[in-house]
Amino acid sequence: MPVGKPSPPARHEPEDWEHYKLWLQVREAILALPAYFKTATSIEGMLATDIFTLNAALGATIEEQVVQTLNSMRSMWDPEKKYQGYSFIRQAQTFPDVLLRKKTNGQDILLGIELKGWYILAKEGMPNFRFTVTETACTAMDLIVVVPWVLSNVLAGSPVAFNPYIELALHAAEKRNYHWQVERATKDDRGITVATGVAPYPIKSDKISDRPAYDAGGNFGRLARNGMLDPYITEMMRVKICGVAAMDWLDFFRKHAKDAGE
Repeated sequence: MPVGKPSPPARHEPEDWEHYKLWLQVREAILALPAYFKTATSIEGMLATDIFTLNAALGATIEEQVVQTLNSMRSMWDPEKKYQGYSFIRQAQTFPDVLLRKKTNGQDILLGIELKGWYILAKEGMPNFRFTVTETACTAMDLIVVVPWVLSNVLAGSPVAFNPYIELALHAAEKRNYHWQVERATKDDRGITVATGVAPYPIKSDKISDRPAYDAGGNFGRLARNGMLDPYITEMMRVKICGVAAMDWLDFFRKHAKDAGE
């Protein structure tokens, strides 16, 4: 490492937290989620050239159904029934998207999940969400979870979930800023204005985003552009959908969208 270059941020799980066992069980439940994921949503009659519109049309619905599925998996993340008064609640337009909190007291929060659905056959070929939340908004327990999905018969059927990506939200925020300021090959201004006065579990009106001094490409916060998700994306592009790798489906749909002038 060159002299003077800071070390990459270390990743620390909340091992000293009194609810660490619960945290591990929630993580295991998330990893097992594809086997339990159920939805009443069904799509029929879609043209191949319209397939790239699915993410916008169904993204929020998929995320809501992921939350419902996690609550139905209570026996996995709370086998000893110590957290009967808690459930996963989705909240809109603030960080994190999902809270594990007490049903009768919204202030009693155990952990948060920034939940993102990823339609694997989206044109970009990668999760395209931005995560700009500042470090101090994240607790050591909060997670970022990406749930990939496709329709069961590619152009029709119900959404099917695949192996989720899980990372500590705090580590993702630290790695994002480190990449922007240290790792990028650029001559542009690397500065970041860090949000101040931010505490965990902010309200909608709080200013919680870090902001780059210069970002002509709009890439600040795109975790899929800083290398964090590279091995995971490669794995997902190899997933077989109706016997064909996701990447091969994506190449096919991109070609036909291009031929159709889209």
